[in-house]
Amino acid sequence: MSVVVVLIGFSILVAAGFLLAFLWAVRSGQYDDDVSPSVRMLFDKHIDNENNKSNDSSANPNNV
Repeated sequence: MSVVVVLIGFSILVAAGFLLAFLWAVRSGQYDDDVSPSVRMLFDKHIDNENNKSNDSSANPNNV
């Protein structure tokens, strides 16, 4: 029974350590910009496709 008490105490210490690490990461700005990289990737691909279409049509005048 005393082993269970020791393991519960140790698990609470580990959980507190993870909570402190999470709070430190939030305060240091780790999670500040989590949307724009995915959005920027989508816009970059869209812009590249439009540029390729305009370049292809100007290079080959038979494409209408």
